[in-house]
Amino acid sequence: MGFSVTTWNINSLRLRMPIVEQFVLKHKPDILCLQETKVPNDLFPASPLRAMGYEHIIVHGQKGYHGVAIASRFPLVEDHRQDYCNVGDARHISAVFERGSRRIRLHNFYVPAGGDEPDRTINPKFGHKLDFVEEMKQLNADSEANTSAILVGDLNIAPLEHDVWSHKQLLKIVSHTPVETEGLLEVMQRGAWLDLMRQHVPENEKLYTWWSYRAKDWEAAGRGRRLDHIWSSKDLGPHLQRIEILKEARGWERPSDHVPVTAHFNL
Repeated sequence: MGFSVTTWNINSLRLRMPIVEQFVLKHKPDILCLQETKVPNDLFPASPLRAMGYEHIIVHGQKGYHGVAIASRFPLVEDHRQDYCNVGDARHISAVFERGSRRIRLHNFYVPAGGDEPDRTINPKFGHKLDFVEEMKQLNADSEANTSAILVGDLNIAPLEHDVWSHKQLLKIVSHTPVETEGLLEVMQRGAWLDLMRQHVPENEKLYTWWSYRAKDWEAAGRGRRLDHIWSSKDLGPHLQRIEILKEARGWERPSDHVPVTAHFNL
């Protein structure tokens, strides 16, 4: 029995619903996880998603900032929203779904970007990011009995050398500083998470999901980073068929600076 999960930082859902529809109508993921929806719960545009077959939607949003949502063709139960760092930001949501005899907990994260200066003494946003990652270290893929786990989202960290266009030049740039990359790798190690995007792509190959708006020609510049991630509990690793990074979406009309990333499983 197969299923697919897409993660996408959409950078304002209401603004970019046309490209969400463009993506869904062609690629038809079973579950769509969105970040940076930037819409409060009462104004969330559920109707167009339901019209495309996503009858089961859970949201955690706020006006103008952050926001995460899960839209699914399968029933979602036991949904949970955790307030990381206790500041009231809408940055996490999770729910359980079932495929065949398997129960799966799906986490959707939007980790703080961290501002521009990688020094928490002068940049509170960077300190917030580090505290958020520290709290994530308590999240274990095997924490629920008889339940597999998938973690997706914009984690705003490119942890490996070839997750960025230039490891050397980005070591002092937020998203690839050693304190961030080591922290995220510890989240993965402590929580027994499997990096599915690197399961079929060796660590010495470049892998990007984000290209800055600042580049006049993002494709020619080639300065990407892997900020979006799909992890799972180790029992799901053998069931991963493939990962698709839809790079072409970065060139669509009024695009997000992130592109959809989809994991296909066969249980």
